Amino acid sequence: MNFMKRHPAFFFSKSEKQRIISAVREAEKNTSGEIRVHLERRLKGDMMAEARKVFERIGMTRTKDRNGVLILLVIRDRRVAILGDKGIHEKVPADFWEREIRLMENCFRENEFAEGIALAVLEIGEKLREFFPFRPDDQNELPDGVSH
Repeated sequence: MNFMKRHPAFFFSKSEKQRIISAVREAEKNTSGEIRVHLERRLKGDMMAEARKVFERIGMTRTKDRNGVLILLVIRDRRVAILGDKGIHEKVPADFWEREIRLMENCFRENEFAEGIALAVLEIGEKLREFFPFRPDDQNELPDGVSH
């Protein structure tokens, strides 16, 4: 694999990024929750510890209802983690995040990374809508783009 596909900024094509962004916007349309997709080149330690660091670094804890959800993809290792902030994590079933990870991993096996993430984003959005429906005063608190 060449450098361009290993670097987070170049991992997804323009149309793949747009697919993910569209899924985030669709998911957030019906909820006050926030979903972010973040790419890292390689894992620097424990997957969930890294997800917590990224969660803090990109401001995910600053949502009003503590209902942000991070999808972290580590490109080199082809590993993914999901971390929900306190507000949503306390409400979803214990196996919810693992089911979403399995959904993505099934797509990843077919090299459908953007599609796997988009599908998980939409399902997470449904769960957020269930517990945090959109309100007239809601604002988009976090960027919708893919960060790295």
